[in-house]
Amino acid sequence: MRIGVRLSLAFLPLGAALLLPALLFPGEAHAWPRPDPGEPFTMTVDDVGCRSGRARVTLHNRTSQLARFDLKADGTSLANGSIPAHKTIVRQVPVQKGSASEIEAFSLGDRVPETLIESSRVENDCPWGHHHGRLPFTGPPTDLMGKLATAAGLVVMGGILWWYGSIWPRSSP
Repeated sequence: MRIGVRLSLAFLPLGAALLLPALLFPGEAHAWPRPDPGEPFTMTVDDVGCRSGRARVTLHNRTSQLARFDLKADGTSLANGSIPAHKTIVRQVPVQKGSASEIEAFSLGDRVPETLIESSRVENDCPWGHHHGRLPFTGPPTDLMGKLATAAGLVVMGGILWWYGSIWPRSSP
């Protein structure tokens, strides 16, 4: 038996002993990255709705007391207020067509300056966002399709005339 096989067989029980507790006692599954336990609320940002041009921002208070917030987009304050304990509020943030916006949630305190809780960049990349004043592409131009149909008809007609010309002046036996 080679040395590599012997070493792997020797470490096999050690690896099983290390992984067995994790398999027998699975912990609570968390999304990664986990929110900081010191943060009073969390922020999630959905994609921009193409019809509305707005991104849905959800703020969830994780504490048992009132949390004050300030919601900013590109450094401009859009909404501020309070989130009741263990409640969720939703705000709509407008995003210009064909551009992106940096959305930031700040926690406001009495004796501390505003603290950045979370920041997210959202893009409005809807199809109508890039083409101002132009219609979307819907297929090849109709005049090209007409020319192609006429050319195909002429080819078929030429084939029929060629065939008919080869059999028509037939001599009779």
